[in-house]
Amino acid sequence: MNDIKEESTEQIAGRKAKLADLKARGINPYRHRFKVSHRIEEIIERFEQLETEELEGMEEEFTVAGRMMTRRKHGRTTFLDLKDGTGSLQIYAMRDDLGTEEYKDLLDYDLGDFLGVEGKLFRTRTGELTIKSSTVSLVSKALRPLPEKWHGLKDVETRYRQRYVDLIVNPEVKKVFQARSLIIKKIRRFLDDRGFLEVETPILQHLPGGAVARPFKTHHNALGIDLYLRIAPELYLKRLVVGGMERVYEVAKNFRNEGISKKHNPEFTLLEFYMAYADYNHLMTLTEELFEFLAREVLGSTSLDYQGQKIDLSAPWPRYTYFQALVEIGGVSADILKNDDKAKEYALSRGIDWEGDRHRLIEQLFDELVEPNLVQPTFIKDYPAQLSPLSKTKEDDSSLVERFELYIGGWELANAYTELNDPQEQEERFREQAQKRDEGDLEAHMMDADYIRALEYSMPPTAGEGIGLDRLTMLFTDSSNIREVILFPQLRPE
Repeated sequence: MNDIKEESTEQIAGRKAKLADLKARGINPYRHRFKVSHRIEEIIERFEQLETEELEGMEEEFTVAGRMMTRRKHGRTTFLDLKDGTGSLQIYAMRDDLGTEEYKDLLDYDLGDFLGVEGKLFRTRTGELTIKSSTVSLVSKALRPLPEKWHGLKDVETRYRQRYVDLIVNPEVKKVFQARSLIIKKIRRFLDDRGFLEVETPILQHLPGGAVARPFKTHHNALGIDLYLRIAPELYLKRLVVGGMERVYEVAKNFRNEGISKKHNPEFTLLEFYMAYADYNHLMTLTEELFEFLAREVLGSTSLDYQGQKIDLSAPWPRYTYFQALVEIGGVSADILKNDDKAKEYALSRGIDWEGDRHRLIEQLFDELVEPNLVQPTFIKDYPAQLSPLSKTKEDDSSLVERFELYIGGWELANAYTELNDPQEQEERFREQAQKRDEGDLEAHMMDADYIRALEYSMPPTAGEGIGLDRLTMLFTDSSNIREVILFPQLRPE
């Protein structure tokens, strides 16, 4: 059952009646503006440490505004808690100070209403910092009641769907999104300080590229063409490297028409950056530096707790090759990995369903047997070429590519390559992907002739990386579900 109950219809009717009465009395229940002198956080920071006598000696008046969260009447006096965007402060109101009419109005206001308060600071007998009000007025009327005080908003479906209520009654939720904002701010600082340029690339694209994923499709009426929502900014960012922008990054909204889970949302945010004259080894070191920097700046430490597990982000991090991890961490025999029939038989014995070719089978074995065990920061590198159509092959083994994925907490947080910059080889890889698409693989990469043309103008040796910012925020805020770190996650219609 939703926390915001349909039984509140009667309460809403009562509030609407009060609204009509206010208007009839010539009172504007939705003020155009209200000038505050201080935000609550500022008052607490400046005056929380002052003694009672020091507060009594102050002549300063304070004007604050916020949402009335609680109210407690004691005869001719009333206490209420006022909450603005920075914090909560107790307000004390006396009928003798406000006057009979204003005090009567205060008692008639509803929890959830926005009030403006003017008065002086003092401490109650229990020592709580409080404003003794000389005037209280309505700033904005609430027609819907908040969830019950002692229960808050617990139903997760309602919390995600009505995030505005979630933020009102669950203070810890706001902290998650403050942390998310700080993470992105610090990432920008880290990259800017290293000579990277932040850019923007198209979200509506003629061809979706840069990842193996199923896109969302739309239609542009004026141009009379179908377009796709971006699944990754990669191919446009590499076009910029071709054009001489040697270090670029984008904080990019991406869209993939795939399943929804605790770690997947069809709309998500990805950091992608590209660095000319570098390879994937350079980016492994840069990634260690970035995560250590973020941990210190956001958390104050390189250690964190995630879902009951202590994780240490201090570099250096272990590095395993893809097949090495399958053997040493996943416990899969090397003989099984080399033999298609044995690999299929082994997968079936472990209850692993799979579709596609041998490499998809091996990928599924990795996901099931290796990934959950990668709790501490770990680089997995040197992937099969068939799984990475945009990566450069290793110089000593053309069956593998120079690619790594970063795993923390049992799931992937980053993916990086030494970028393929040979236009002829890239065209052949695209053709192989197009063949898979013709055979029914809706996630296979499309042929992008313009990107081939860009590579024919020559792209310098380049390495690129994508980091999932939603998952990174999950890690830093100890959130178990990606919907906890997206303000408005995708849900079925009510």
